[in-house]
Amino acid sequence: MRRILIIVGLIISGLVYGQQPETTDFLTEINKYDISELWTLTKLKIENDTTIVERQEPLGYIGDSFQRFYIHFISAIQNPTDKLKYFIYGKTRVKENICSFQGEIVIYVEGDIPPLKQGFVKGAYEFYENSKQKETGKLVGNFTTNFYIDEKGNFIYDALIFAADGFNNNQFEGIWTSYKSKETRKCNWGDYRIPDSKGLDCGAGEFSVVDKYAANGWIPYVLEHMMNKKDISNSPEFPDSNDKWWK
Repeated sequence: MRRILIIVGLIISGLVYGQQPETTDFLTEINKYDISELWTLTKLKIENDTTIVERQEPLGYIGDSFQRFYIHFISAIQNPTDKLKYFIYGKTRVKENICSFQGEIVIYVEGDIPPLKQGFVKGAYEFYENSKQKETGKLVGNFTTNFYIDEKGNFIYDALIFAADGFNNNQFEGIWTSYKSKETRKCNWGDYRIPDSKGLDCGAGEFSVVDKYAANGWIPYVLEHMMNKKDISNSPEFPDSNDKWWK
């Protein structure tokens, strides 16, 4: 396992009004919670927790041609002997090539700002694909994950502005390096938007693919967002969006 180092920054609504809150040591507090669901949840609470929606699988690309890159965190498990560490296991997919990977998250906290409302996790990651599989390598880079804390003290994936233009979360930006050739490629992914994707994403309100790159694995996404799913579900170019390719 390799470690992924994270720094947590925290925000409260009072900051909007220019207030300067006091900060306190937050390390002991976050040690009481399991925040693994920020990376693995399948449903989102939106509109002030009044509506539940299915979480879309992350959108991603690899290389200068913006080839579609799929990634799924199968599990994020808190270390029972050190609750500031999380073991990560998942799978990646490029075209029809599927690889497993694993890694470890280690959390370091700067402080908290009471009364806490919203926050973010920033840090670095290292994921190592299984070298026994074909066309594998390592993924390294930086990321940001947004959360809020409810009235019970639970850490919740922040989708409170889900309906707003440009909504995103879990933004991962980095490089994939081949074990065999040492070739490197830019590889970014995220929920609902992809960081540093100006050449690929032409959408205003939501992610939309530039026509030039649609054939690089994006046709299923384009079809799903242009047409009613019932009309295209039998198309050979359109895999069921509920198909769990990582299983």
